[in-house]
Amino acid sequence: MTSETMYILAGVLLAALAMHRLCTARDALARILALNVLSVGIAMLMLLAGRVAGVTDAVPQAFVLTGIVVLVAVTAALLSLAERISGGDDD
Repeated sequence: MTSETMYILAGVLLAALAMHRLCTARDALARILALNVLSVGIAMLMLLAGRVAGVTDAVPQAFVLTGIVVLVAVTAALLSLAERISGGDDD
């Protein structure tokens, strides 16, 4: 198996496990973590798609970096919202 095949399998496996967890989880924290795992799987697939004949294209790398920044912001907002909904104390 080549390294590219391993990346494809890992990305698809991460995305599939995250989708399964999103569908079966009842806890908000588990769903937020599943979204993070899903984004990592998609990022792996996007990075591999940008690699043509051993040369890496810069555009998919830029998209992945932008996605990571957006993911951090969305994760922070979702965690804050989940804590507020669950009735977390303000101490």
